[in-house]
Amino acid sequence: MTRETLWLIIGFAGQTVFTGRFVLQWLYSEIKRRSLIPVGFWYLSLVGSALLLAYAIYREDPVFIIGQSFGFLVYLRNLQLISRNGKEQKE
Repeated sequence: MTRETLWLIIGFAGQTVFTGRFVLQWLYSEIKRRSLIPVGFWYLSLVGSALLLAYAIYREDPVFIIGQSFGFLVYLRNLQLISRNGKEQKE
């Protein structure tokens, strides 16, 4: 496997995970019969964004790097807020 092939696999994996978050949110909302965002959405967002960011850095694409960096921070922050909220509810 060439280096280029490996990076294409990483890029496609990131895009697949990132797209999977929409499928998860859609199915979760259908099951609950209302629009909801499950915690898994944020984990898939974070993983997909990290993979796409790595791919963007490899490609040296500044537009893609900035976009994925910002998204990564937003997803991470949402998970921190969810974690904090969960701890507060247990106290």
